[in-house]
Amino acid sequence: MARSYEYYKQDVAEYLKTMFRKGCTVLDVGAGSGTYYNLLGDYFETIDAVEIFSPNIENYGLKEKYRNVYNVDIRHFKYNFYDIIIFGDVLEHLEVPDAQKVLKYALERSRQVLVAVPYMYEQGEEEGNVHEIHLQADLTPEIMKARYPQLKLLIGNEEYGYYIKNNEFDKIK
Repeated sequence: MARSYEYYKQDVAEYLKTMFRKGCTVLDVGAGSGTYYNLLGDYFETIDAVEIFSPNIENYGLKEKYRNVYNVDIRHFKYNFYDIIIFGDVLEHLEVPDAQKVLKYALERSRQVLVAVPYMYEQGEEEGNVHEIHLQADLTPEIMKARYPQLKLLIGNEEYGYYIKNNEFDKIK
């Protein structure tokens, strides 16, 4: 499924537009149908995408939306600095150690990270895409806090949460 819950997407887009200038660089990991480009493309001038499932690139016209589209597994993608890195419905598709490593790498190469995850959501392969399987179907706010202490909840409800860098975590290091 190249889409996700609609909860708070406009609020999160407004938050990012308020906190960052137009010239900031953005990396949208797991671009899917281009949801975050659709929300932010009228504001941010430089948005790149990572999409592991190549049919999504063509089916959703990602090359027409994003500056660069990388058809690669985020676990193996090496990149430099981006002001904002978005993981919209990505972490739940990775085993915990892989997700922690990917997140650590992103936190070191960004000013802000936005992570969106569904809570307690089982999902299998969809439309021939094995990358749709939820390997962390057990996520809750408590589990997010325990597994990813570098993040703090920005906004959420009982089904879905948006997380950003926990600056308090930076102070303890």
